[in-house]
Amino acid sequence: MNSTTKVQLSVMMFLQFFIWGGWFVTLGTFLGNNLGASGAEIGMAFSTQSWGAIIAPVFIGLIADRFFNAERILGVLHLIGAILMYLMAQAGDFGGFYPYVFGYMLVYMPTLALVNSVSFYQMKDPAKEFSIIRVFGTLGWIVAGLFISYWFRWDAQEAIANGALANTFIMVAIASALLGLFSFSLPKTPPSNTGGENLSLGDLLGFDALKLLKDRNFLMFFITSILICIPLAFYYQQANPFLVELGMENPTGKMTLGQISEVLFMLLLPFFFKKFGFKKTILVGMLAWTIRYVLFAYGNAGEYTFMLIIGIALHGICYDFFFVSGQIYTNFKAGEKVKSAAQGLITLATYGVGMLIGFWVAGKISDTYLLENGQHNWEVIWLLPAAFAMGVLILFMLIFKDEKIELKEE
Repeated sequence: MNSTTKVQLSVMMFLQFFIWGGWFVTLGTFLGNNLGASGAEIGMAFSTQSWGAIIAPVFIGLIADRFFNAERILGVLHLIGAILMYLMAQAGDFGGFYPYVFGYMLVYMPTLALVNSVSFYQMKDPAKEFSIIRVFGTLGWIVAGLFISYWFRWDAQEAIANGALANTFIMVAIASALLGLFSFSLPKTPPSNTGGENLSLGDLLGFDALKLLKDRNFLMFFITSILICIPLAFYYQQANPFLVELGMENPTGKMTLGQISEVLFMLLLPFFFKKFGFKKTILVGMLAWTIRYVLFAYGNAGEYTFMLIIGIALHGICYDFFFVSGQIYTNFKAGEKVKSAAQGLITLATYGVGMLIGFWVAGKISDTYLLENGQHNWEVIWLLPAAFAMGVLILFMLIFKDEKIELKEE
């Protein structure tokens, strides 16, 4: 892969995740403070991510893999996304906002697979080259958060009251339009399935991997993956509104510590995985979720701010030690024939079913523990998912039997 292609793919990844981080982190704060949305309505908005994750594999399998170059579809989807983002910024209430966010997630979630397809097609050795390109995506997410907090200061208390967070949608609309146009200059990535091979809906959703559920360990991992995504959804939906309500300065910028730690622990994961094995690694990931929420429950923006910062910084362990190690385990159990189907099944279980339930539950709990003064009882709101995550951890620890997994040397 030549240097020009590397730069193109790096810019693509940067913008792809700048777009996601530039509005999704502050979405709950915007909806609650500026559109007067209830917790249940906020949960509905976040659940559009799950619906997009469920529908995206079908879209990619039926259209992108068969008829059109990936970079062209990527461009069209981001241009459509730019229009929807602009319309989201103009919405005056939740009823007017929801159709646009639903439509946006239907066009954005397929692009996550498309940017990977464009990248992999240009690489001779994806195992060595992809991580270098992908890290620019994490940097894009970080830069978006820093812009919102430290450059524009849209998440300051007074700015939020004046509706400044609506500007995040305009910023992302511009970035989406740029990426949409830029995508047409990317290296050509032709459709991968041009031989007329018929794919069933089960193939596209990973149902061929269902036979793996006959294995007790994999079944336990599959169930755990759904269950742990229920408390996981609380972080995505509630963390920014929580920090804003507590009065933390530059909350969105501080939340980028989670992505910084994600990069760090991604580098440490192979060493931890080799030394302690899959079971202990994934248990540490689940324990991190419990600790994070306990820190949130008893921290505040004054004397105990350090507890909140530690909770945010635990994101690297929470995400990498569970999700990335889970992807490695799935790859190991599936084998070559159903490897892609197995990964699709786990993605459907986590980002689809698990988070869909989690966003709904988080919204209901948020409404239940809304106090008369307009504040929330955050101690209870965070202790509930902490207890649930600990319950999932105990279940997994008791039932899952450890097994040796050999990592391939690159």
